[in-house]
Amino acid sequence: MFLQLLIDDALAETPPGRVVWVALSGGLDSSLLLSLTAESCRRYPRPLYALHVHHGLQAAADDFEIHCRRLCSRLGVPLFVERVDVSLSAGLGLEGGARLARYSAFERRVACGETLWLAQHRDDQAETFLLAALRGSGVRGLAGMPTRRDARGVALERPLLDTPRSALEAHAARLGLRWIEDPSNADESLDRNFLRRNVLPLLQSRWPHTGEVLASAARQAGEADALLDELAALDLQHLGGDPGQLSVTAVRALSPPRQRLLIRHACRCLSLPTPPEARLAALMAQLSARRDARVQIGWSSGEARIWRERLYLRFPSGPLPAGWSVDWDGLSPLTTPLGRCNPTLRRRDGGPAELRLALRRGGERLRLAERGSRDLKRLLQEAELPPWERERLLVAWHGEAVVAVLQPEQGRWLAVAEGWEGAPDSGEAAQLPSLANSPSRSSMS
Repeated sequence: MFLQLLIDDALAETPPGRVVWVALSGGLDSSLLLSLTAESCRRYPRPLYALHVHHGLQAAADDFEIHCRRLCSRLGVPLFVERVDVSLSAGLGLEGGARLARYSAFERRVACGETLWLAQHRDDQAETFLLAALRGSGVRGLAGMPTRRDARGVALERPLLDTPRSALEAHAARLGLRWIEDPSNADESLDRNFLRRNVLPLLQSRWPHTGEVLASAARQAGEADALLDELAALDLQHLGGDPGQLSVTAVRALSPPRQRLLIRHACRCLSLPTPPEARLAALMAQLSARRDARVQIGWSSGEARIWRERLYLRFPSGPLPAGWSVDWDGLSPLTTPLGRCNPTLRRRDGGPAELRLALRRGGERLRLAERGSRDLKRLLQEAELPPWERERLLVAWHGEAVVAVLQPEQGRWLAVAEGWEGAPDSGEAAQLPSLANSPSRSSMS
């Protein structure tokens, strides 16, 4: 009965009234987890739902769904089915593509503030550790699957992670539980199946505690990774706390391992994919580039730029539609090629705005209070706005005159002409600091 007590304890740690979901594939592990959880919820009431992801990758997929519906009907647990398309175009392979589709389905269905239980066990953790080691993963990869983590406000938990599969099989047999065997588990072309069916049994024949030892190694790697994350967070705080913009001089003052650790940590803070080893090495080699150099290093869905002794980590910018423009009354919410925003722009004399917003094309000038007619290019240089951000501005025209410059991705005005008044996206009455208030710096290039 220790498994039932384990689930009782896990449920007791869930705040009263909080919704608990169980990811139900129809296999032994998830079918048992749902059965145990349903029993616990009868004694310690919590809202309980099951979530089945229909991948549609094999003929047996419909059988999984039928089994899940029957099990949930017997247990009195509401079931939700998410049908997904598994993409192989991202270079993740079949296993990786299916995992990505599955977690995307979890995000769609499970709401912020709720809990999702997954049925991975100790043998799964051992396989994950071996796969990570064979792929040359660092400490984070070797840490395997955490017992608990937060993902966009959802608590992902694995209450069976320290339990061997043999214990699950024995308990399922005592309950007379039925489940569906996934035919793809016999496909040894898949790395995890090859390890499960060939490598781990061989290791266990020589070292009977292989699964326990590998899972323990993963836990230790997880502790080491948590400590490294704390160190990286301290370094980031020391550098100002902005993960998207770091001082190159300060980064260079760290040892190379701490530089790599800091950059990976900053990427995770920004929800950027971390750069692969070769790209990270190329970036670090560029930390000593000349101050006037424009460094750009990209990887899948991420990029780093170095400009004026600052390291910028960001998502790559997509191309902008040539010639885009839109008429605007200065008050209505805006939909632009750079996203939605809701700033406002008014004439001080109360007259109609009658504005046109367009992409910056070069050569624009606007008249600023107490500064006269100023060249926009010069103003952007004075403000030390990075070159790639200068290309993503919108210019507000009133007839043939430029009256304001908008940074739509931040929803703020960079400059507002004399006789006009702008407010940022938040709708605050006070105008954000803008180029209009920047002192002239004739030494800027």
